[in-house]
Amino acid sequence: MNVVSLETLAVSQQQLNVFWAFIGGMVVAGALIWAVRLGMAVRDREPEPPRPEEHPHLPDGGPVYEEREIREPEEVPRAIQESERLMPHQLRHCASKRCGNQQRKRWSPGSSGAFGSGGPGHV
Repeated sequence: MNVVSLETLAVSQQQLNVFWAFIGGMVVAGALIWAVRLGMAVRDREPEPPRPEEHPHLPDGGPVYEEREIREPEEVPRAIQESERLMPHQLRHCASKRCGNQQRKRWSPGSSGAFGSGGPGHV
């Protein structure tokens, strides 16, 4: 009798585990359905995508290309007195300024190659 009751208990425990796994799956499926419906409701409240005539278009002068320029560092202004602090409105808005000489530096014969090339350097 003792063996029969243990088998019955084992079968019922196995059935209980399957039941709880099924309930857990139902909870997860319900949460996923709720999340999808919530996402659809949020998307319905969003504004419509722009119409083709509302999209940006090229200016009348044609496309605008990037501009390259050589820049040099802008010096930080000094305080008049050593104990005076510089305030943000006293600083310039940009850390660099346009260089007066816009000619690119070129390689000259006899100078080293690229950085770390292992060349002899200036000869």
